[in-house]
Amino acid sequence: MLKLNVKNETSRLRAVVLGTAESNGPTPKIEDCYDPKSIEHIKAGTYPKEKDMILEMNAVEAVFKKYDIKVYRPEVIKNCNQIFSRDIAFVIEDKIIEANILPHREEEVQAIDYIWNQVAEENRVILPEECHVEGGDVMPWNDYIFVGTYSGADYPELITARTNIDAVMALQELFPNKTVKSFELRKSNTNPKENALHLDCCFNPLGKGKAIIHKNGFLVEHEYEWLVNFFGKDNVFEISKEEMYEMNSNVFSISEDVIISEKNFTRLNTWLREQGFTVEEVPYAEIGKQEGLLRCTTLPLIRD
Repeated sequence: MLKLNVKNETSRLRAVVLGTAESNGPTPKIEDCYDPKSIEHIKAGTYPKEKDMILEMNAVEAVFKKYDIKVYRPEVIKNCNQIFSRDIAFVIEDKIIEANILPHREEEVQAIDYIWNQVAEENRVILPEECHVEGGDVMPWNDYIFVGTYSGADYPELITARTNIDAVMALQELFPNKTVKSFELRKSNTNPKENALHLDCCFNPLGKGKAIIHKNGFLVEHEYEWLVNFFGKDNVFEISKEEMYEMNSNVFSISEDVIISEKNFTRLNTWLREQGFTVEEVPYAEIGKQEGLLRCTTLPLIRD
């Protein structure tokens, strides 16, 4: 049996699901894409190749092994993009919650059934059908659960809107002792620089009381200000529109003081080291072309 435990984003990681780029399939058709950044790269002829993405994910796996972390991988489905394991489920406390993700992606969820089945039945949660939620929008943070959402009337037309208010309410019912705090995110089907696909595309809490944030990712200014005040202005690293587009907020914490980051994030990585973090740099720029990075490809199961 797997005894799950995730209370926040930064406690020492012990077990994780890392997605896979194996048998990732051909470059998708534009009409089959889920985000504007992938479309941009398909049009430009720069969509990532399977072999390059496998190398990038192997680099992350090597870092996990170095820190003695148990790594699970999804079962490989032929010609299926299974890179973003954060989308398909998430863990809060001792519960694993299956994400209600976009149609056509149910297969990805089945690929981790062997992990799901190792969790005690009472700790496996499938939310009601009307609750749309993906793990990139959900961040357990001790007494809080931060959730990115979108409640605009055009929600159904926005393939980039992944988590709705029904899901926010369902999480509050599931964890009555926590404060579920939701944040309205800016969405665009067409412009990746104006689109926060998930909360972790414009915000990430770090160890040592620090955080990364991008103001324009938030639709409501006072919600952005709430977060800045919560962490304290001096503890927050503000990223530019270009850095958000490159996914600078989507790093991944192994512990309070160790962070995996993309090797090209020069400004961010310098700041992190100045704050006393150990930064494990990996190449992840090819994976970043699909509007997801390190946090998106990892699903933590156990943290101390």
